[in-house]
Amino acid sequence: MAKYTSAKCKLCRREGVKLFLKGERCFSEKCAFDRKPYGPGAQGKGRKRMSEYKIQLREKQKVKSLYGVLEKQFRIFYNRADKKKGATGENLLSLLESRLDNVVYRLGLASSRSQARQLVNHKHFTVNDVVTNIPSFIVKEGDVIKVRDKSKNVTLFKNSVETAGQGTPVPAWLEFAPEKMQGKVVRSPEREDITDEIKENLIVELYSK
Repeated sequence: MAKYTSAKCKLCRREGVKLFLKGERCFSEKCAFDRKPYGPGAQGKGRKRMSEYKIQLREKQKVKSLYGVLEKQFRIFYNRADKKKGATGENLLSLLESRLDNVVYRLGLASSRSQARQLVNHKHFTVNDVVTNIPSFIVKEGDVIKVRDKSKNVTLFKNSVETAGQGTPVPAWLEFAPEKMQGKVVRSPEREDITDEIKENLIVELYSK
């Protein structure tokens, strides 16, 4: 399976915004974006003229990096969003938010989406009591996501229970029961639930050309 293997901090520097791809490190003094808030490479500090196409492309690349999705899969999500009723850009973000790895991250059971993806791959979670190891699995209203019983003693999950409510709040479209190490999808994610700095209209304009 293809995946991005280069330094993740370069992605934040390239897009000019902190994407929180490395979890706790992004909040520490070690954060590369805070130390070098300019693009990577020899020309990183130079002032660059941005064409309309490049602005749209960079927005797409930023969202791909944010959710950890490569081009082929991102295109599949976009095509699905385009066929649904409603605004294509909002449909796209709703689908990306509904990925299982993102849900695990939003529930606070992982410090980053990449860590959540790894935990899902290692079969630490069930969806409606069925072990699910597909990070791109789309959850639906009423689905219950649980930490497997044999994984509840993992230090990472114990810490997430102890710190529940102290970090980024769980979005309104999810419910989290720390004592049970489980979450529930109460409704589909809506545009106002997504606080990340995203201009989805630019992505739609790019694919509409």
